[in-house]
Amino acid sequence: MRYAVLRSVGDGSAFPRGNVGRRLRRAAHLSLVGATLLIGGAAAPVQPSQARTAGLPETGTAADPGAPARPVAAWNDFCARYPSECTVDLGEPALVALTPALWHTLTTVNRRVNARIKPITDMAHWGVVDRWDFPDDGFGDCEDIQLLKRRMLVERRLPRRALRMTVVIDEIGEGHAVLMVRTDRGDLILDNKTNAVLPWQRTGYSFVKREGQDGKAWVSLNGDTSPVTTANR
Repeated sequence: MRYAVLRSVGDGSAFPRGNVGRRLRRAAHLSLVGATLLIGGAAAPVQPSQARTAGLPETGTAADPGAPARPVAAWNDFCARYPSECTVDLGEPALVALTPALWHTLTTVNRRVNARIKPITDMAHWGVVDRWDFPDDGFGDCEDIQLLKRRMLVERRLPRRALRMTVVIDEIGEGHAVLMVRTDRGDLILDNKTNAVLPWQRTGYSFVKREGQDGKAWVSLNGDTSPVTTANR
């Protein structure tokens, strides 16, 4: 067996080279552990439930549907031109799980579409009081903007059945259209008036009705009187 002589340690006695290496590594490990404890100790492990909800809004509530309701007249015309947009696929989920990835998608799409589309009334745009359509020319009012958001979210594999066009009365008492995203943490609203994606009860709006999830009939919300149009930028 070969030995190594330590010339400056202790009394100069020889130690087996393998033992020296193991002792040095152990000393280095203990020093590192001690330094960690002095700095503040090891961080508490992140629980799986915390990782799944990090950065998400607080759990909200669902806007419970009431009796069947008629959509605004312009919706029926939209469905005649785009029937696939109005078909309810009962094989799709009615709610989506709100994950950090989905939250990022919702906020990003809401912000990008709001920035991209220039608001204009239907009268100035189409020459009619109320028309629902996609703002593919870069101009549109509230419902057009929400329809584009919905189309983009469907392209990102969200189920259309969980993305419901919704009619509200806004802060100035006019009819307004928003997009309701139905999630397992409550119903969220995408709106062209704000880049913030908000729980429905925090928007300040009075909710009137939305698309149903079991057929073409819409459903009432809170029983408010329905506006004739949603011609609001």
